[in-house]
Amino acid sequence: MTAKSLSEWLSYIESQHPAEIELGLERGLKVLNALNLGRPKAKVITVAGTNGKGSTCTMLTQYLVNAGFKVGTYTSPHFLRFNERVQVDAQECSDVLLCEAFEVIETTRGDTPLTYFEFSTLAALWVFNHLELDYWVLEVGLGGRLDSVNMIDTDLAVITSIALDHVDWLGDSIDGIGYEKAGIARKDKPLVSGVVNPPATIAKVAEEVGASLIQKHEDFSFSVDGKKWSWKGLGKEFAELPLPKLPLENAATVIATLLQLDLEINHTDLAALFESATLLGRFQLVEEAPCVYIDVAHNPEAASQLKTQIAQLEQPAIAVCGMLKDKDIASVMDTLKDSFTAWHFIDLPGPRGAKGEELSRYVQSDAICHPSMAEALSQAKQMAKTKDSVVIVFGSFLTVSEYLSTHVVK
Repeated sequence: MTAKSLSEWLSYIESQHPAEIELGLERGLKVLNALNLGRPKAKVITVAGTNGKGSTCTMLTQYLVNAGFKVGTYTSPHFLRFNERVQVDAQECSDVLLCEAFEVIETTRGDTPLTYFEFSTLAALWVFNHLELDYWVLEVGLGGRLDSVNMIDTDLAVITSIALDHVDWLGDSIDGIGYEKAGIARKDKPLVSGVVNPPATIAKVAEEVGASLIQKHEDFSFSVDGKKWSWKGLGKEFAELPLPKLPLENAATVIATLLQLDLEINHTDLAALFESATLLGRFQLVEEAPCVYIDVAHNPEAASQLKTQIAQLEQPAIAVCGMLKDKDIASVMDTLKDSFTAWHFIDLPGPRGAKGEELSRYVQSDAICHPSMAEALSQAKQMAKTKDSVVIVFGSFLTVSEYLSTHVVK
């Protein structure tokens, strides 16, 4: 039998379950137990949250790699290559090893149906076990309690933020979503919450489970002074740190998380981390003359963060936006309605993709709709040159992927 390529494996696993999303641990746990995988030499760190998961995983990984540890990191979704989801020491896993992992999962699962995400998660765990790493950093895909990443008992749980998103799956209340996210907590293990104004359900779940809850603004805090910031809590203080390139709220949570590990956390290493750590698609400058930024903001909380970042720019901004139908389009547009001098909307492909005309109804100013990213970006950049403006490409991971498919970002 001819071995499958990675693209063939991905097509295959997409076809193995009728539903794109089906929350629950029973199927995955059955296969995981059959795999009989070990654990990392040090700890499993599991990260949940509405926004900020990717930034938090990136900073945790980079700090540990800089400290000389071998780290496996599992995140989602990807932009261009599936390999982006499974990284070892901040480098994408090879096609060869991923194909080997898929072969093992396929052989082991028997007649147990797995969703695309379950199949992917099990493959990532097999890779990490195979390589005998020191740490696993695992990003929850959706929710927490019933997400397949939660098959693994974590040693250190992190919640980055709580906001309304994926309401069809997680419910339409902050309390309910907090309950789902806190489901990654484990007995006698730390649960670090970076949530601003956290719902009571986080503390409630921590108490019920017996986890040790560490909360922002109660157990640790931070402050900004010009281009420096300081962190204090848990018996430690770090003053005059450089402002991170990634969101400050997440950087503060990262410090609290690192302090739960059996490591000597110092100012020099933290400063090096915040000066260097970046993440693709998070308010990232990708072109100059005119300047073009890309950002995956696709829900109200992320839109609020994007609004703050745009306000700090020295030039006015022009939007290139594409969104999915199942997102809270109205709230995102309402948050950003005064942040742009002009709007260019694009159609996103697939059944979930919204048409540009649908999006344009939510803004009062004149908007131009385009069938493609190439056309929208070309016209937006021409306008930006004329009006001495910057261009912001945002609205979805898929929107940023559309940009990246034709642009090389260093």
